[in-house]
Amino acid sequence: MKRVFGAKKDEGPPSSVQDASDRINKRGENVDEKIRRLDVQLARYKEQFKKMRPGPAQEAVKARAMRVLKQKRMYESQRDMLYNQTFSLDQVAFAAEGHNDSQETHRTGHISRFCCLCL
Repeated sequence: MKRVFGAKKDEGPPSSVQDASDRINKRGENVDEKIRRLDVQLARYKEQFKKMRPGPAQEAVKARAMRVLKQKRMYESQRDMLYNQTFSLDQVAFAAEGHNDSQETHRTGHISRFCCLCL
């Protein structure tokens, strides 16, 4: 049966919220780099467009610039989505840290008047 379904792979320790946030930030930085490259291309097309006379060549440069601009917008939406995910993960980490702190407070017997978990 192992040949059909494969054997279970050994998994390492589960990743933490901070590890996931770091990976997402790294992907966001990669997307930022792609956006910077597209900005350079757009600037080059803009200069070419200014120097050309109206006609088919100018329209071709305009079409290439529009494709690059659409690609840039797509990358920007991906970047925004990645940074929103990072923000959500940071909120989860903050909430978990607060929960762990309140549990530690309850274990030691010092109940804060601001804690409403055990009232």
